[in-house]
Amino acid sequence: MRTVGSAAVSAGTLSILPGCGGTGQITGAQRKGSNVILVMTDDQGWGDIRSHGNDKIDTPIMDKLAADGARFERFFVSPVCAPTRASLLTGRYHLRTGTHGVTRGRENMRSEEVTIAEALKQAGYVTACFGKWHNGAHYPYHPNGQGFDEFLGFCCGHWNNYFDTTLEHNGQSVKTKGYITDVLTDAAIQFIEKNRDRPFFCYVPYNAPHSPFQVPDKYFDKYKKRGLDDKLACIYGMCENIDDNLGRILQRLDELKLSDNTIVLFLTDNGPNSERYNGGMKGRKGSVHEGGVRVPLFIRWPAHIKRGTNVTQITAHIDIFATILELCGAAAMPETLPQDGVSLVPLLKGETAGWPDRMIFTFRSPRGQMQRVPGSVRTQRWRAVKAGKRWELYDMISDPGQKNNVVKKYPKIVKKLSAAYEAMAGDVTKGGFDPLPIPIGYSHWPVVTLPGHEAFLEPPSKKGISYKGRSGWANDYVTNWTSTEAYPWWEVKVVEAGRFEVTLMYICSKENVGAKVRVEIGGESLEGVVSRAHNPEPIPSPDRVRRGEVYEKIWAPLTLGAVELSKGRTTLCVKALEIPGNQAFDLKAVRLRRVD
Repeated sequence: MRTVGSAAVSAGTLSILPGCGGTGQITGAQRKGSNVILVMTDDQGWGDIRSHGNDKIDTPIMDKLAADGARFERFFVSPVCAPTRASLLTGRYHLRTGTHGVTRGRENMRSEEVTIAEALKQAGYVTACFGKWHNGAHYPYHPNGQGFDEFLGFCCGHWNNYFDTTLEHNGQSVKTKGYITDVLTDAAIQFIEKNRDRPFFCYVPYNAPHSPFQVPDKYFDKYKKRGLDDKLACIYGMCENIDDNLGRILQRLDELKLSDNTIVLFLTDNGPNSERYNGGMKGRKGSVHEGGVRVPLFIRWPAHIKRGTNVTQITAHIDIFATILELCGAAAMPETLPQDGVSLVPLLKGETAGWPDRMIFTFRSPRGQMQRVPGSVRTQRWRAVKAGKRWELYDMISDPGQKNNVVKKYPKIVKKLSAAYEAMAGDVTKGGFDPLPIPIGYSHWPVVTLPGHEAFLEPPSKKGISYKGRSGWANDYVTNWTSTEAYPWWEVKVVEAGRFEVTLMYICSKENVGAKVRVEIGGESLEGVVSRAHNPEPIPSPDRVRRGEVYEKIWAPLTLGAVELSKGRTTLCVKALEIPGNQAFDLKAVRLRRVD
């Protein structure tokens, strides 16, 4: 297993790309504003913090961060990763932004959305994101197209390996050395040091403790000695490693004398990713019950937010956009698409008189018709949950563990909350969810990769073709390709006409060599033959428990040539014209490189 070592990232040239996001303008904002560090972890539950009553885990930095500023007792997010991120960055319910899932492009956020980064950048801030993006891998859905000057991390839902891995830096692959959370922290600290004399927004969406479950020995061994099983020992170890890295960021702020002028926010993106301590709440990650969506939120701003502030009013991820802008001195909100959130600054000041008993809505991915959007609605007292066609109702004050469904006892409350939910569900889905095409042809983004897990499979029944995993999660690929009638395809949009080289990334066993393949796009086509076997073993992975995700492999390139593409929306299909063996080949991705 791996031990803690120095984390490093290969040196690279920072390329600032033109933003292609929203067109909002800030009026009256201070150019010299306070710095903002927004830290979010992945799959860390409310209960994965010692000060929340969990004596099995050590998180002294998170505990102190909460004590030194404001702790929000009832802060809510979405049940899964990408939706929370879209709402956090825009101040809008995720279904409005186009984000309605976690894979195959459903995680993409429309480029016209105005993000916190775009708003602050217009106010004179330098911006960066270090970690898991998960709101679009293709420019302009990419962080560099949504207001971030610098990005180091990955764009899909999870990463395959956490030690000495390859990450992306502003569209370029870079090799890193060390444990991924340490590497991301190093990059964040370097960004802070470089920009100490100007206002900065540093977004650090750590990918731990999301699976695969990998952590340095010193953390794993510590929790194994406490009698925990391998999975829980790894998860708690990953959380403590995050805690240590959060401490490194705060310490560097102190050393640079930036702490007093830096707003630090910490939250997580959904409930816990396993059955473990979560304060007795019902549900976990993926659930619209309390345990799936209630997470920590700590905000520290020395001399501005009173130590020990405890906020009991219900709040949500949609509120962070407006809160950050007001804390940073924006005299007026930027011109954005309609906001769902509100500024929490009055609550941070203790001004609770007149604060409304609002409704906060939680949505899962739509299932067919709009009326089939599962979810829940929360008020200060009630949580109403849509369970299929039925509704459940819980009194969260007298029954925080949701043991008793009181739907029959309070029919008027159910009627009011369910009607409000259905109205909001209809509103946030009225824009529909047509797949966002993958853009091709930006001159400053010359290489575009169409990943296998974003492919649509024909036939939809997946007869004669499939993903490697059951659901086609991030990093998955196309396999079991036994029929010439089956094929993967992607929706694409050529934004600038040009000539593009087409390369397939494949694996093929010796006995299946000889498959004839054709790529069709925009009325053009290229053909070739898989004439070289390439069938490597998976890259060794230091998993503490067996993973559910696919393993990482080295893929071989097969370049078919170049095609002239006209501007416009089209599809790219990869077809196996002849399959002489048991199956064609495994397809990881199609890579298009502008060559004119």
